[in-house]
Amino acid sequence: RIGFVGFPSVGKSTLLSNLAGVYSEVAAYEFTTLTTVPGCIKYKGAKVQLLDLPGIIEGAKDGKGRGRQVIAVARTANLIFIVLDVLKPLGHKKIIEKELEGFGIRLNKTPPNIIFKKKEKGGVNMQCMVPQSELDLDIVKNILAEYRIHNADIVFRCDATADDFIDV
Repeated sequence: RIGFVGFPSVGKSTLLSNLAGVYSEVAAYEFTTLTTVPGCIKYKGAKVQLLDLPGIIEGAKDGKGRGRQVIAVARTANLIFIVLDVLKPLGHKKIIEKELEGFGIRLNKTPPNIIFKKKEKGGVNMQCMVPQSELDLDIVKNILAEYRIHNADIVFRCDATADDFIDV
């Protein structure tokens, strides 16, 4: 799945229409696309789903506009394709990255090498293959307690931060 993310009226719908041949309403006013419009292309024999997402605006992570809904759909994508206005590319890119980061989408980062297995009983067991500079057993237990997890096996194969652990 590839999700097209960007501000309103930057060409997401036009791009989807040209790539996938799917009709996605295009107009000269903002917020033409109100719901996610899917399309599909074939690439080297594999079907790839393209998602034209409604435009997001600054403050989307805080619930402005339909931001939470749009970002929730973007979280399901394997790849996020940021579509920018050619006249203000860097400013918009930084705002979009901030909105996505605020919702837990880490751009251009490999997933942390952490193995997490929930179990029925036995408490929290933590193994570190690499010395941890930020996390210790107490911090890990506190993070897990916030998610009401009291029994788990965790293996850290990288020096992880609290955000890395929460993302797993």
